[in-house]
Amino acid sequence: MNKVISTVLLIVGIMLIIWGVSASESFSSAVSRFFTGSPTDKTMWLLIVGIVMGTVGLFGLLRGSKGN
Repeated sequence: MNKVISTVLLIVGIMLIIWGVSASESFSSAVSRFFTGSPTDKTMWLLIVGIVMGTVGLFGLLRGSKGN
C-alpha cells in the first residue's frame, strides 16, 4: 500500500512541476515578472508543491525498496 501512495505522490508531483514550468512561461507570469521580478504566486505554489510531493514520493519508494 505504501508503494502505491508513494508512486501516486511521485507522479502527481512530476505533473505539478510540469504544470508549474508551463505556467511560468505564460503571459500573466511574464507580466508579473516584468513588474515584480518574480513569477505569479500560482506558478510558485505549483512548483513548490510539486517538488515536495515528488521528493516525498521518491523517498517513499526508495525506503520501501530497501526494507523489502
